[in-house]
Amino acid sequence: MVIKHIMVLLFLVFRLSSAKVTYNVQSFGAKPDGRSDSKNAFLNAWSLSCNSTTPASIYVPAGRYLIASALTFSGQGCKSRAITFNIAGTLVAPSSYNAIGNAQVWIKFYVVKNVTINGGTLDAQGSSLWACKTSGKACPKGSTVRPYTSTNIHRVFVQVDIFFFSFFHEIIMNMYLLQTLGFYHSQNIVISKLRSLNSQMFHMLLYSCKNAKIQGVSIVAPGLSPNTDGIHLTYSTGITILSSKISTGDDCVSIGPGNSNIWIEKVVCGPGHGISIGSLGWEREEPGVQNVTVKTTTFVGTTNGLRIKAWARSSNGFVNGVYFKGATMMNVKFPIIIDGNYCPNNNNCPNEASGVKISNVMYENVHGTSATRVAVKFDCSKGNPCSGIVLKDVDLKFGGQPANSSCSYAAGTASGLLHPTSCL
Repeated sequence: MVIKHIMVLLFLVFRLSSAKVTYNVQSFGAKPDGRSDSKNAFLNAWSLSCNSTTPASIYVPAGRYLIASALTFSGQGCKSRAITFNIAGTLVAPSSYNAIGNAQVWIKFYVVKNVTINGGTLDAQGSSLWACKTSGKACPKGSTVRPYTSTNIHRVFVQVDIFFFSFFHEIIMNMYLLQTLGFYHSQNIVISKLRSLNSQMFHMLLYSCKNAKIQGVSIVAPGLSPNTDGIHLTYSTGITILSSKISTGDDCVSIGPGNSNIWIEKVVCGPGHGISIGSLGWEREEPGVQNVTVKTTTFVGTTNGLRIKAWARSSNGFVNGVYFKGATMMNVKFPIIIDGNYCPNNNNCPNEASGVKISNVMYENVHGTSATRVAVKFDCSKGNPCSGIVLKDVDLKFGGQPANSSCSYAAGTASGLLHPTSCL
């Protein structure tokens, strides 16, 4: 009998210790009117969740919640084993881009573990900033298209090793690439059924993260909105992107330096610039990209489909072990492309031989239509030719006519149904 009572007591203690506590942001003063700043209410809900000794949930009811300035959720010192955001409403940025234009990250998670975001919408109201850029007026420092790949920044980095490069690279990312949602130095992250609208620049960024799953998300921005990458990954590992629809003015998914073990499946892209590995190779000391799988994707009216891009300059970067399988192209300008001489707008191009070594890349079961006659283009480096390229069952047409392929310094094999004929 005593043993039985002890077992019941232990069971009750276990149930109490594992029970999840929920914090409603409206209980802390959040107003769903789209006009009252709710930032502090979210921070207060986070603070209690972070200090909870049990898993915690933050609930955001229906409505529009203004987040008037940059919001950071820090996981440093958190006691809770897991925090879940259940969002039924919309978090909205101020209509004036100046409010967050110099903040670099509108909603930032820093050093967090076991955080889940379920549902909801993030509306960054980026159209006014895009108009500013188009007009040529002075725009906020963090939002103007001044990429971190500038020559001056490079001169700083060439003297430091890869550890310090990674450190300073994060600073530069923050300085020049405004993001709607950013996770930094975090692990065990889930982003599910979240909708991101009209980001000023990048919609989502994962920097130096481990084990993250992004599934069922919707990312929307006009095709002409500048630098509105859908999901950008850098220095991260164990990232999965599933069953998502991405429409942007830049890359739907961009995979930067230092990424490994990336799995992308059932993603629809368009408009946008495709799914891209790169750009790579701007820095002489740069970690590579390896073990990337991209399956069952659809590209609609994009400028690129499956792309690898590297600057034509000296670098020890590399791409190795990439598997593209099951892609449908619908009027895509460059369905399959390796661009070893990447230089957007042909502005201040380095015009060197790319040092990025691209090897062991497979394209299988890629079919559909190309918007240009050259549907397969491998423009590799003379100093570092592409190797181990595999084409298998590639069927691409141009306006109902046969398409062409083009190879420069690329070696590999081809088999199965091949339209256009392989140039390898």
